[in-house]
Amino acid sequence: MTSEPHPRGDVPALEAIAVTKSLPLGRERIEILRGVSLRIAHGEFVALIGPSGSGKSTLLGIIAGLDSPSSGRVLVEGQDITHLGEAALARVRNAKIGMVFQAFNLIPTLTAQENVEVPLYVGAPHRALGSPAARARELLGLVGLGARLGNKPSQLSGGEQQRVAVARALATAPAIVIMDEPTGNLDQANSENVLRLVGDLRTATGTTFVIATHDARVAAAADRSLHIIDGRLVDDVPTLVGVAQQG
Repeated sequence: MTSEPHPRGDVPALEAIAVTKSLPLGRERIEILRGVSLRIAHGEFVALIGPSGSGKSTLLGIIAGLDSPSSGRVLVEGQDITHLGEAALARVRNAKIGMVFQAFNLIPTLTAQENVEVPLYVGAPHRALGSPAARARELLGLVGLGARLGNKPSQLSGGEQQRVAVARALATAPAIVIMDEPTGNLDQANSENVLRLVGDLRTATGTTFVIATHDARVAAAADRSLHIIDGRLVDDVPTLVGVAQQG
């Protein structure tokens, strides 16, 4: 891989400090997040778990820089992104945060390689990663799609589209990849493939993965599970995988 290693030490990859989110409903306000604080180290694989309506998706959007908290702070590699304008936020997302959406969000008219190249043409030049075409080929090879570079999304299976989306999320060598229900639209075999892929990519790139999920298999494969209920973080549980790695 041509990715440069991300800074280590005491500065976490991601930190949320007393994050709240509320929205108006008539004369009242609906409290969606209620003082959520979390700290995720570089290279961790963390599962974010909660029932529908728990605030899980809202928290995911806030830590990804796609939404703003009502109060509290979010730091990415020590940089406070809470009050950045949209242009500055877009630069942070492009450089430091990769997103994999449940619906994949691939551009249907582009090939797999071209989809992966897209983030490399946005924002500041990514010269250290080589040419966009070479970087895309490298990543698609890493996710097992080296023979499918010229295929468009309609010519790929659901599992293959997911892999293209993961490769695209890694294109700019971000510190963090955030995935929203990555196994939600996949069968069991492809879900297991996604988990193996995340493990392999974390080993190969040192990337931090934060995955929102209802899937117990995803939670079991993570280092830690963060449980959110009614907008509050109620549990931060090391999994057997995480305990074994600490040992």
